[in-house]
Amino acid sequence: IPTYLKGFSLMRVKCVVDTNVLISAALSKGVPFRIVEHLIKNNALIFSKETISELSSRITQPKFDKYVSADDREAYVNNLILSADLVIIDNLIQGCRDRDDDKFLETAVKGDAQFIISSDQDLLTMHRFEGIDIVTVQEFAVHTV
Repeated sequence: IPTYLKGFSLMRVKCVVDTNVLISAALSKGVPFRIVEHLIKNNALIFSKETISELSSRITQPKFDKYVSADDREAYVNNLILSADLVIIDNLIQGCRDRDDDKFLETAVKGDAQFIISSDQDLLTMHRFEGIDIVTVQEFAVHTV
């Protein structure tokens, strides 16, 4: 088991999932979908108003219409919100080279997350932030789905 998973009961793990992974999960039934489904079932998702806002603004773009209907995407976002812990962030944390990604770091810190699941190199190159492991979909999936 990789060191970042030692000692964790995966049923109790709390995670922040970045926008790109959540959109991938909405568009196909691959590994991102299985991870998000797993996190929903285990009440393990954490969002903030800022992370939900980013997801909502991006997933409603017309370029996704050919994959999933607008109604289904809206229902997906609503389901995520209903199944997640919502935390309030102050937009004070600055740890990522892309300042737009700091909201994911702060959401994870405020939500006591163990993981940030991401496909964003700006986050992934950090590896860890304040004791929170930043992992790819594949790294997380090896031990959960």
